[in-house]
Amino acid sequence: MFAVVRLRGTVNVSRKIKDTLSMLRLHKRYHCVIVPDTPSYRGMLNIVKDYVAFGEIDAETLATILKLRGRLVGNKPLTDDYIKEKTGYESIEEFAKAVVEGKASLKDLPDLKPVFRLHPPRGGLKNIKWHHAAGGELGYQGKDINKLIYKMR
Repeated sequence: MFAVVRLRGTVNVSRKIKDTLSMLRLHKRYHCVIVPDTPSYRGMLNIVKDYVAFGEIDAETLATILKLRGRLVGNKPLTDDYIKEKTGYESIEEFAKAVVEGKASLKDLPDLKPVFRLHPPRGGLKNIKWHHAAGGELGYQGKDINKLIYKMR
């Protein structure tokens, strides 16, 4: 599972990149989506790598996002009771662990909004014009995406 966070806006962006960001449901800065690791998503991430940060998400970070930023239809917060009622898992932590392991999917929650609206990063970003390998924030980050999401929770 990849967590994809949009870090840059759309001023002077080519149509191909705008369309790809739209297909990923990343319409605004600091929006986050969770996508599976498939070749088609990897191709999409390769196209938008200069505008997003992405990497493998762990169960603890996913549980934190679901607790703090998970919203149901009607802008209601996601609760343990709702998880238990719809999926049979006892808590958000158990459900997040099952999603990361591939035993469950976020689509198992019918009213969950697919986009998580994150806070701008506390402490700021290093550089949003450079890639992660060059000391910036953009592109593939691997496990370091969990640190970025922690700053934005």
